[in-house]
Order: sequence, then structure tokens, then C-alpha cells
Amino acid sequence: MFVVRPARLKDLDGLQALAEKTGTGLTTLPSNKKALEAKIRESMAAFSGEPNLGEKASYLLVMEDPSDGKVVGTSALIVGVGLDKPFYSYRILHQTQVSHEPEMRVDTELLQLANDFVGATEVATLFLDPDYRKGNLGKLMSKARYMLMAAHPDRFSDQVISEIRGWVDEDGNSPFWEALGRHFFGMDFKTADEINGLGNSQFISDLMPKFPIYTALLPQCARDVIGKPHDSARPAIRLLEKEGFRFSRSVDIFDGGPALEVHKRGIWTSRKSVEGELGGTVEGEGHDPMHMACNPALDNFRVVLTNVVEGASGVWIPADAADALQIKAGDPVRYAPIGRKTPQAAE
Repeated sequence: MFVVRPARLKDLDGLQALAEKTGTGLTTLPSNKKALEAKIRESMAAFSGEPNLGEKASYLLVMEDPSDGKVVGTSALIVGVGLDKPFYSYRILHQTQVSHEPEMRVDTELLQLANDFVGATEVATLFLDPDYRKGNLGKLMSKARYMLMAAHPDRFSDQVISEIRGWVDEDGNSPFWEALGRHFFGMDFKTADEINGLGNSQFISDLMPKFPIYTALLPQCARDVIGKPHDSARPAIRLLEKEGFRFSRSVDIFDGGPALEVHKRGIWTSRKSVEGELGGTVEGEGHDPMHMACNPALDNFRVVLTNVVEGASGVWIPADAADALQIKAGDPVRYAPIGRKTPQAAE
């Protein structure tokens, strides 16, 4: 039974191997062992510390393959973005100008460098090994973060955002970067992306243009990808939209990828989650799991896919799920449906 749990130092090599499979654009999971170790240590400090929305904190989760202990996925929550160093995005502004002689109306868009998301909670670093993209494991890896937020809401700010990887061509080149960023940074997209991924955002503040940029002055190939996600990010966007996230009209300053946002109370999985008491277990492994269940204890937070039955004496889950969650009868357990039916399709 696959388990999502907080990252530990023993996961460093596994995370490194996972990072090497991500390609360009996932800056929060750099293929750099020193940077990854720092992220794990920061997460361990967050899980063991007191909640403080006035400081940045990062919660890094991993998915473990029970057959061999291999790290096959990861996702994260970053609290207080922009509190330790600038967090930049381009806000898309709309401007209308009207002339009466001659009669004419011109609608234009501008990109304004902004720090709109300072203090927000970012859902980030979602990546699942391609060999494991099956059986709702992607949903588990993504939604485990919302179970953590539901179990410990005082640790997460109201505004929740997600930055989506922008569109790049088959060679990893970003039309948006080539039309804009390269003129001010004098480096290719991959180099700038790697520098930013290692945590050095000061060069953005030093070099990025501070005045609004008229998108009409950009080549068509760059305008076409403003707010356009990377092809591989479309499944993640669908998951986010079903949770209640919507386009914020802000885009990434490197690749033009969209930023989505939602209020913490509007996240579907968190709203649907319920905390109860484990009444007992049933033998046998559950088939076609319809729920996520988690051990809500911060020092031993764990999430699995399983089935949950509500009873007069509490909730009941398969014995193997209880073992994976490391809980016993009488312990608290939080659970939520893995998806919901819509008129068009099942989530």
C-alpha cells in the first residue's frame, strides 16, 4: 500500500533520482543534492516547529513504494512565499483607450511586475515517477497536501496558489523567455531557471524591468504562450480546477506559465474531509479504494488510499491501511473521498 509521508534525510537519494526525471521547469525540485538536502531539513523543521504565518515554512511530502521503499513521488506546501525573499510574477493588466476623432477603441494588455502573492501558501513540487502514473496515485500525491491543510489549518495562510510550468518547445526553449527575459538577463532559459531554482531570486530584482510591458510589442509566438501551461502540466491543472483553483491573471516571469489561486476554505478535498475516531479494522485489502485516510498527527502524518466505513462506534478501515497509517482503535483518523462525480465524468 503506497504511503505519503513527510520527507526524511533517508529520502535524499530517492529525491535526487526523482529530480533527474523532471526535466526543465520544476524549479522547486532542483537536481542538486545540496539544495534538496536543505529542502528536507527545512521541512523537518516545519513539521516539528510551532505554526507561525509570519515566517516562511515548507512541508515536503514523498510517496513510498511499499515493495522496496523507493521514493516514487513528491509534493509540497510552501507557507509564506515572498517573506524571506522577493516572490515575483507578472500581473496581466487590461487597458482600454478611446478616441472620438476618429472614433476608435483600442484594448491592450500589459505585464506588470508584482509581488501579489507575498504571504500566500503555495502548493508546489508535484511530481510522480512516470512508471507510477496509474491507479489514482497522482491524485493521492496531490491531495495529500489538502489533507494536511485540513488537519492543521492554523499552519497555512488563507490565500493558496499554484504556479504551473509554462509552455516550452521540444528542445526546452521558452518563447516567452526568448522574447522578454533574455534581453535583460543575457542568459538562456535553462540557466536562469536553474539559478532561480537554487533559491537566488535577487538577480530578478536587480535585472528585471520595473515598468509595464505592452504585450502587443512582443512577437506572436511569445503572446501565444502567456498563461499557457506545459503540455505535461495539463493533468495537474485539471486536478487543481476540480479543487476550486482558478486562473489568477498572473503568470511566471520566466516561462509565462499561469498562476492559479483559491481561498483555503474553498479547497474541495479539505471541505469534504472529516476527522473521526478509528473504531476498528476489517481483514483483507480494500479493492477500488474510494477514500483517502490519514493519520492527522503532525509528528507522524501519513496518507493512504483505502475504503472507509462509518459506524456507530467510529470509522472502520482495512487492517493493512491502519498498519500503513500506524494507527489503532481509538486513534483519530481523517478521511475524504478521493473524487467526485460530475455530469460529464468522474474525477
